Amino acid sequence: MKHLKRSPSIMAAAFLSSTTLAWAEAAAGASTPRAIDTALSAIKPRDLSVWAMFLNADIVVKFVMVGLLLASVATWAIFIAKTIELRKSRRRAADAIEKLSEARGLAEARLAIGPGDRLTGALLSEATRELRLSSDILGGPGLKERVASCFAEIERAEGLAIKRGTGLLASVGSTGPFVGLFGTVWGIMNSFIGISKAQTTNLAVVAPGIAEALLATAIGLFAAIPAVLIYNHLARSTGSYLELVSNVSGELLRIVSRDLDRGGHVSSNIHAAE
Repeated sequence: MKHLKRSPSIMAAAFLSSTTLAWAEAAAGASTPRAIDTALSAIKPRDLSVWAMFLNADIVVKFVMVGLLLASVATWAIFIAKTIELRKSRRRAADAIEKLSEARGLAEARLAIGPGDRLTGALLSEATRELRLSSDILGGPGLKERVASCFAEIERAEGLAIKRGTGLLASVGSTGPFVGLFGTVWGIMNSFIGISKAQTTNLAVVAPGIAEALLATAIGLFAAIPAVLIYNHLARSTGSYLELVSNVSGELLRIVSRDLDRGGHVSSNIHAAE
């Protein structure tokens, strides 16, 4: 009988202990994600400077960033080199136009220009060569057209030479944002994979990886925007320089026309120009 009387109390105690154990397990289960978040937040680097984000980025994102930075360096190098080249070329062309406007013939033009001007010297050489090759048909109507054709070829070659290197600016300006976006997509994909493995959406854990990924897009825009602006600036400067080249060609063509109209003095002018 005593054993039977004690049974309800034993059962009640067992029930209370099992309930307490269940509550403890539930509390432990509820606190487990919070503990994981706290631990991950402590492990994850909190330094979000640009350099720290670069160092902590994925290797693919790092390659994207380095490539974009090299493209940006090349953009500014082309800008500096082309600016200096165009400034010198415009100055030489303007001086040539001023000197040729006072020349009466090819011989005077050769003396006025001297050996320093490569472009004008090439135009003079072509004009002299064509006059020499056509010395037996100086009265022919096609001589001016042949000289003008030679000048046009030199102008085209000069245009290609002065534009050399600007194609890289167009490529960087058009593809830079997309290359940076590729790095961002790759970095965000890795961040989501990390979220899945950590089984947490704590912002302190998620934010650094996403920030590192977005840095690739920022660097892409940093490389692309100046490239587009510099390309447009150089295109305008190149256009104005080629106008000066066309003016130099026009001045020489008028000098050739004057020599042809003089007739008998052309042969002596050809030898003097050489």
